Amino acid sequence: MVGLAGAALLALPGVAAAQSYQCTVPSNVPTPRPDLASERQPQRLRPITGYTLALTWAPQFCHNNARDASARFQCQSGNRFGFTLHGLWPDGVGKEWPQYCTATPLLPPAVIKRNLCSTPSAQLLQHEWAKHGTCMQTTPADYFARSTGLYGKLRYPDMDALSRKPLNAGQFATAFAAANPGVPANAVRVTANRKGWLDEVWLCLDKGFAYTRCEANSGGLPANSSLKIWRGRR
Repeated sequence: MVGLAGAALLALPGVAAAQSYQCTVPSNVPTPRPDLASERQPQRLRPITGYTLALTWAPQFCHNNARDASARFQCQSGNRFGFTLHGLWPDGVGKEWPQYCTATPLLPPAVIKRNLCSTPSAQLLQHEWAKHGTCMQTTPADYFARSTGLYGKLRYPDMDALSRKPLNAGQFATAFAAANPGVPANAVRVTANRKGWLDEVWLCLDKGFAYTRCEANSGGLPANSSLKIWRGRR
């Protein structure tokens, strides 16, 4: 049931709860490979200073990766997505964020099945838990409940309308914040590929999981950077 505030928000022109437009989970979900620390991605035990909730714009992802076997569920199975949940990342100081804090076994199939319509890749789910979730002193079920809980409350501006007019990263952040009371525009970082097409949105949270101003030089495009949005099949 949608509360009165949520109902009013959904009634605003162009505001949508557009995560998965269509998603059917198979009865047998894929089995991921182990994801462990390595020389290239070493274990780092660091204090947590806040969090980043990372969202991927699926039409652009599928435009780039539609032929990859690993993207089959998301891009080739008849499922359709808007913004998907990349993950919930604990932040540290600068580039010294914690990662791969504890070696971990494979996720249970039930956990993968429960979260596949938010993060439509069993391997990415394994990666997010192994690299980020293990640093949060929690269980896989609780880690994904936290990340999907945050993700499920988000609303999105009219992506089709935004894609059809001149746009920069700052204007997109403002539009995203307007669709989400409680998310200030300075909590929104926008990333794009080398050709300027929207790739991801990163939302900054404090240690209590409240949206907060992003630290300076923490990634993302400058506000005046031109931004384009790939619409895909929508």
